[in-house]
Amino acid sequence: MIKDILKDAEIRMRAAVQNLEDNLATIRTGRASPALVEKLPIDYYDTPTPLIQLASISVPEPRSLLIKPFDSTTLKTIERAILASDLGLTPNNDGKQIRLNLPPLTEERRHELVKVVHARLEDCRVAVRNIRRDLHNDMRDFEKEKLISEDDLERGEEDLQKVTDRHIEDINAAGQKKEKEIMEV
Repeated sequence: MIKDILKDAEIRMRAAVQNLEDNLATIRTGRASPALVEKLPIDYYDTPTPLIQLASISVPEPRSLLIKPFDSTTLKTIERAILASDLGLTPNNDGKQIRLNLPPLTEERRHELVKVVHARLEDCRVAVRNIRRDLHNDMRDFEKEKLISEDDLERGEEDLQKVTDRHIEDINAAGQKKEKEIMEV
């Protein structure tokens, strides 16, 4: 029983950390990265579709992205979606492809982005703690129903805390890495 709970904790907490890492990839740093726009929803025949499914995204220079749609009719739609997004980028459309030039980040904007990173880190920490709380309550219920002993409950709580601590460390490491990328000039 305890092993099943710990396995469930591992899976759910790893998913929370993975979601955080995917989320952090969309935050702009000094360098151009396809992750910045690849999940951008594009209205393709009235269906929100991620940009990565509609175009190839490359990085020809450190501060620019090149978006080549597979279907040239989607060019205007992609351009409108980029303008409407919160990226703050202006697309350059030459009729076949879109070029996005990323201007250097100001010091003030870097600090704002670091605050955004910290907020997302805290959201992920809360999610991991909520998973721990839910599974800890399950363990207590098992103990009340006499499915496990008090000793098993204590060992399970310790192991659950170790799993939680390890994932919190992963969250902090991901945050420090992203903060370093943002502050790099």
